[in-house]
Amino acid sequence: MSGVRIREVGPRDGFQNEPEVIPTDRKVELIDGLARTGLARLEATSFVRADVIPQLADAPEVLAAIDVPPEVSVSVLIPNERGLDAALQALERPPVNARRERAFDEVNVFLSASETHNRKNVNRAIAESLAGVEAVLGRAREAGLRCEGVISTSFGCPYEGHVPVERVLSIAAALRDAGAQEVGFGDTTGMANPRQVSEFFARAQEDLGGGVELTAHFHNTRGQGLANALAALDAGIESFESSFGELGGCPVPPGATGNIATEDLVSMLHEMDVQTGIDLDALIACARRVQEVLGRPLGSHTLVAGPVGWEHAGR
Repeated sequence: MSGVRIREVGPRDGFQNEPEVIPTDRKVELIDGLARTGLARLEATSFVRADVIPQLADAPEVLAAIDVPPEVSVSVLIPNERGLDAALQALERPPVNARRERAFDEVNVFLSASETHNRKNVNRAIAESLAGVEAVLGRAREAGLRCEGVISTSFGCPYEGHVPVERVLSIAAALRDAGAQEVGFGDTTGMANPRQVSEFFARAQEDLGGGVELTAHFHNTRGQGLANALAALDAGIESFESSFGELGGCPVPPGATGNIATEDLVSMLHEMDVQTGIDLDALIACARRVQEVLGRPLGSHTLVAGPVGWEHAGR
């Protein structure tokens, strides 16, 4: 395999799970730094209700202020049609970076593969959520935006336990048919294991065909995040989502920790001679900076130990 694509989700998935609200100018600083590490894809924020997730209430201001190179694809998370309305309004606001034609390029919609988790997360049945995201996907495609559908609890639910693969892939097919060019499968509370991941993605590729990009999104709740990423890679998956500093996690069930750290994923891939196009040192510098902003140590292993070989580089 010559290389993989990584979407950095920390500025959305990570920041929304922090107990405090990160100031807008600090968010802009961190996003601008990440956008200069070689990352080709970056999830910047989400258009959610400010009273529910105040950490992301400044989404329009963030998108207007960031200075992201035009070759970096910026995405936003959309919970429903009201969120899409707000996002499309922000899309009309010219960004400070005159080189970019639009403030963002992609939208991500989401739902859970578990009825219980979906109700606890968005207070809807899966069928209701699916109808809602299908409407969002249609309108977003009409606006010329690339679309991803994310399926949470794809590998297990903390409330229901096993989630049938058939159900997950049925939802994925519905998202594809509704206009999603990419489907992300989320291990929302870190319940997946490498054998399960390998078998799942072999079947997903067979069932969904080559008409949609398949993306793996793992959490490190039980320390198996990188092992699961390797299993997905070996199964032929070339698209991943991760979060710098190991930020983020699912806010619903207790004990759910962060995503796999982007710098840990990149370090592993580079040691395996799998190219990402990302400058690992620059990425680690971003993780150090967010650690300073938050004022607490983060869970990223590479942030603590440094990349392999740093001891011999005079650092």
